[in-house]
Amino acid sequence: MLAELFEHRQLLYMLAWRDVKIRYKQSAMGFLWAILMPALIIAAGVLVRYAFSAGSGRRFALSDLAAVTLKSVPWAFFVGAIRFATSSLTGNSNLVTKIYFPREVFPLSAVLAALFDFAVASVAILPVLIAANVGVSLELLWLPLILLLLVLLTTGAGMLLACANVFFRDVKYLVEVFLTFGILFTPVFYEARMFGKWAPVLLLNPVGAILEAMNNVVVLHKPPEILWLTYAACWSLGGLLVAARIFDRAEASFAEVV
Repeated sequence: MLAELFEHRQLLYMLAWRDVKIRYKQSAMGFLWAILMPALIIAAGVLVRYAFSAGSGRRFALSDLAAVTLKSVPWAFFVGAIRFATSSLTGNSNLVTKIYFPREVFPLSAVLAALFDFAVASVAILPVLIAANVGVSLELLWLPLILLLLVLLTTGAGMLLACANVFFRDVKYLVEVFLTFGILFTPVFYEARMFGKWAPVLLLNPVGAILEAMNNVVVLHKPPEILWLTYAACWSLGGLLVAARIFDRAEASFAEVV
């Protein structure tokens, strides 16, 4: 599979760039759309954190703003990538049924297009993080590994859901419901530690474990909790391998079903 993907890397690039251009073509806001979704999540998160602070009797701090801002952008990447990857095969049925090439390029191109949005939004939030007095520490060296785990986890989930959506078209509707309410069960607006003994339950969500690790190394300037980072890594790597295996076995039936 990797050899085929490398051989068709130019096709993967072209499909990803096509997805980016289609998303912003004839759009009045242009690339500002890449910032809009994280901005809305940040605004909602600030309101929630403010309510948390008021309820606990403490002041809303700049660290609260930094935490919400930092977590909102990767969450928006995860949501966008999963949403587009799920429909990537059915949305390109005309190509799937005509010529042979590795069908993995469709969910992968959706993830790459979402990564472009992620990069734009990450640059846009830098002034907010600087204004919130988020400094620099050696713990930032953990950040590339944490981001890699997020991308691998998203890729595996996107491939699996894209495959499932070919055979069961209601999968995309279930995904929309999950993505809509998933933020309530993921530590985006809050830290898992706020829930005391229930914190491990929230961290069973591997996305939550990754976001908490990101908050630790960027905002709190402390290393991630190795146990939960290892847990997230197992989900990311294991999930990607399982998804790739299932996708490979089902690929021969795509042209007949899609």
